[in-house]
Amino acid sequence: MSSVDLKLVGGRVHLPSGPASCDIGVRDGRIVALGSVGDAGETLDCSGLDILPGVIDSQVHFREPGLEHKEDLESGSRAAVLGGVTAVFEMPNTNPNTDSEAAIADKLARAKGRMWCDHAFYVGATADNAEILGELERLPGTAGVKIFMGASTGNLLVAEDRELARVLASGHRRVAVHCEDEARMNARADARVPGDPSSHPVWRDDESAILATRRILKLAREARRRVHVLHVTTPAELELLAQHKDVATCEVTPQHLTLAGETAYPELGSHAQMNPPIRSAAHRDGLWHWLNQGVPDVLGSDHAPHTREEKAQPYPKSPSGMPGVQTLLPLMLNHVAEGRVTLQRLIDLTSAGPQRIFGLVRKGRIAAGYDADFTVVDLKAKWTIEESWLASRCGWSPFTGMELTGRPVGTIIRGNRVMWQGELANAALGEPVSFESVAFV
Repeated sequence: MSSVDLKLVGGRVHLPSGPASCDIGVRDGRIVALGSVGDAGETLDCSGLDILPGVIDSQVHFREPGLEHKEDLESGSRAAVLGGVTAVFEMPNTNPNTDSEAAIADKLARAKGRMWCDHAFYVGATADNAEILGELERLPGTAGVKIFMGASTGNLLVAEDRELARVLASGHRRVAVHCEDEARMNARADARVPGDPSSHPVWRDDESAILATRRILKLAREARRRVHVLHVTTPAELELLAQHKDVATCEVTPQHLTLAGETAYPELGSHAQMNPPIRSAAHRDGLWHWLNQGVPDVLGSDHAPHTREEKAQPYPKSPSGMPGVQTLLPLMLNHVAEGRVTLQRLIDLTSAGPQRIFGLVRKGRIAAGYDADFTVVDLKAKWTIEESWLASRCGWSPFTGMELTGRPVGTIIRGNRVMWQGELANAALGEPVSFESVAFV
């Protein structure tokens, strides 16, 4: 065949049919050949490495505009590609909120030439914009609508059923939902113990999560609208969601699969504080049970950085959230190495799953015609997460010092070698991702 721009050789390639030993040919940013590939402008030797479809993190908070002292689009996306992530969906609780056409356009303009990975931005639902969400969700570069049922970082909140129904009635795409019941949490505010972040999951308890999840499932069914329940933390929710797959998909996070409250709060203090909370080891083990039953559809990092100074405030003044986009894949590769999850299932959660439930165009698999997005990993590499490796502006991670097996070696986006062996390319080349539902707007 005719020459290609880039040829990846020698690696174990994870195709939709399973792992295979084959070369990959790339031309004009797309995969054009699998198997025998002719001459190439550049040949990348991946001997001893595994080539995965590009990892997609469908929940990050990069804090721009308004909160750039914590993170911005450049630093957050740089952390993403250093961790092997090729695309992100960024959340709307910025300052100002991303809740209008102008705000989406502003983020897209800020991202151009600065974001290292491909990207899309959620629009935040409010009582004021409910009627026009159907228009906003179809804007190019928009990942869809995000609902906060319980107050978290920022001031986006849609807590009442009547307002939630208005939001769900406007538009057709899948709606992402933070499920914690605001009324219950307000009533339980006294459960917070000043100076003791281990009281966080006592305050934002299991019932606050499952109550909100039950409510959104009922409203979604009434509205005939698909929803996506973010960062599920209780096994009971996953058992419930398994019964509602016709209207709901769901996400779990690496931190809820890795940390347990019994050790996280004594060791990390408020650095383990997030919404919904890190819960007990029994909760963590229950999430693993349902993950291996196939219930969660995607993994998201819920990357939500705050500065050390902010986190040092005494609980409950300390803000909720932790960084995670750079450690999402390393943590999960370690879980693969320890036998908790197969690599095939991890690929489904981080590439095929996001493509399937969000309708991404040309993303999520290694196949001819798809974007040449690859996450290249060394499954046998043993290493330790060190602070010097972290790119997030906040400068810390709850996983610093962890010894892992499995490491991202390369991040290739649309045929561009954005990261290789920890070294970044000369320029940020991220572009907005496309969705089937807005492809012909």
